Amino acid sequence: MRLSYIAIGLVLSFTACSNLVVGQTVDSKLPSYKAVPGPSGQLKSVGSDTMNTLMLQWTEKFKTYYRGVRTEVEGQGSSKAMPALIEGAASFGPMSRDAKSNEIADFEKKFGYKPTLLPTSIDLLAIYVHRDCPLDSISMEQADAIFSSTRKLGGEAIVTWEQLGLKGEYEERPIAIFGRNAASGTYGFFKEKVLGNGDFLETVNEQPGSTAVISSIGENKFAIGYSGIGYKTAAVKALKIAAKKGGEAIEPSGDNAYNGTYPLARYLFLATNYKPTSKLEPLRREFIRFIYSKEGQELAVKDGYFPVDATIAAKALKMVGIQ
Repeated sequence: MRLSYIAIGLVLSFTACSNLVVGQTVDSKLPSYKAVPGPSGQLKSVGSDTMNTLMLQWTEKFKTYYRGVRTEVEGQGSSKAMPALIEGAASFGPMSRDAKSNEIADFEKKFGYKPTLLPTSIDLLAIYVHRDCPLDSISMEQADAIFSSTRKLGGEAIVTWEQLGLKGEYEERPIAIFGRNAASGTYGFFKEKVLGNGDFLETVNEQPGSTAVISSIGENKFAIGYSGIGYKTAAVKALKIAAKKGGEAIEPSGDNAYNGTYPLARYLFLATNYKPTSKLEPLRREFIRFIYSKEGQELAVKDGYFPVDATIAAKALKMVGIQ
């Protein structure tokens, strides 16, 4: 087992959620949220751009329970989450990837204990093309060959659509490539899982946000790029992905995330500074309780993500001393 602060995100498989009706309902065993006396003050979030809309929805709904609560959400990228927690500049740090060893070390050096990362929902990272593109599927090796300069999965460089089997107007057209910038957790996750921790091509058009990636692909029929499934629009198409060349291409769906067959499924984490055996102050305690309530998980579904079940929710709450 790896570090305990992310134990839930690594040890529990996605199959733990298989009893859920994907995209429509949340686990009926999750409790409804009920307000309690006490929470007030400012709740600030700094981190993942992917989770920005979700954090806004959670904080806005949370304020309807507590008039004395003020909220601020900054989507600067997952790499900004841990520094903000270390500096005391944020209550929570949303992260669309695991924390890196140096981030953990910096936090532990400051506080003497590790950060706590709570798995709040499940996202699928998708590879997108324009809606009119005839391509329907891609292998991880092909994706690496398109996006990477190092091609650690072993394929030859792919620079034209013809190399992916497309004919007609696509045949000799170069592939326009879009992705996120290095501050993004989505960038880091794609780099690890698809590029085998190799290097991106310098020709990747790096975008500051997930929405910008989708917009760029939707405006260019010869484009390809990656972003979270929650940002999908009618202008783009999410490709099926085969983990290995010649293998079955898997659709990016909730069922395939929960059963473990889709290769680019991930937890969306919420990092916070919790000293083991201590008690959280009412504001953070209740916000976390809200996230793992029926209402909190319904907002995750509304935003295009897939909910965690009551078992994962209970273990997450226990990580921060909430019974």
